Amino acid sequence: MAAIETLGFIGLGVMGEPMCANLARKSGSSVYATDLRQAPLDRVAAAGVTACGSVAEVAASADLVFLSLPGGNEVEKVCATILGSARRRVAAIVDCSTAPVRLTREAAARCEAAGIAYADAPVARTREAAQKGTLSIMVGASPEFFARIRPYLDCMGTEVTHCGPVGCGQVVKLLNNMMLFEIGSALAEAIAIGRRSGVDEQLLLDTLSKGSSDSFALRNHGMKAMLPRRFPEDAFGTDYARKDLAYALELAREAGVDAEGAEVARRRLDAASARGFGRYYWPVILRVVDPDTPA
Repeated sequence: MAAIETLGFIGLGVMGEPMCANLARKSGSSVYATDLRQAPLDRVAAAGVTACGSVAEVAASADLVFLSLPGGNEVEKVCATILGSARRRVAAIVDCSTAPVRLTREAAARCEAAGIAYADAPVARTREAAQKGTLSIMVGASPEFFARIRPYLDCMGTEVTHCGPVGCGQVVKLLNNMMLFEIGSALAEAIAIGRRSGVDEQLLLDTLSKGSSDSFALRNHGMKAMLPRRFPEDAFGTDYARKDLAYALELAREAGVDAEGAEVARRRLDAASARGFGRYYWPVILRVVDPDTPA
């Protein structure tokens, strides 16, 4: 693989926009980006990012391209566009989206057949972590390619883990999210049962955080979202959570595992979406578990 001189970034959503800005500020490389919306392109310009009008324009400008897209369908379409670009400069792609494992490995095979190195590097933690550059990034790649891209990933995350060959980053990310949604489902149950049994909700979670049920989910999704009933529309929404959990359950079926706990979480996410909460922050499943929960 030739030297990496210029970078591309495709997809400036809730996570992608701050990731792109951090990459531009810290990498020392020129960064070219595109998105379907103009507003995030205008904002990342302050970090020195050059706006492009299309995926093909990014592909003609960048040696290494990062993707941060809503899901597998978008990843597949963008990769096809890059591969079909007549003026393609791209020598490597790093997909920071959350996508199905099978699709990731198929996309990697197509890209590598065309001489483009490929890695999956999905991210975890919050939008605030993306802004601060403190994401956890789970990488599937050859050891050699991982070593090449590690300095760029360090611009966006403080925990960068090589999980194995292509697709293994997605495996770890999907299992991370699957466990998170299951814990969130249990938190909603605990809050509902405690409230109806006469225990103050704040006291309940404060006390649980001092015992063996303490967790990141309890302190963040429980205390910062469920307790204050704060479910904004500009965070990780219910429908995105449903998408990620569907990918995890697909992986479970392929592995021959009956993931019953994940199925419970899926039903609650589906119910929340059916009630009109699809765009709301996914801990809104509390309103499914406890429909009479105070506003």
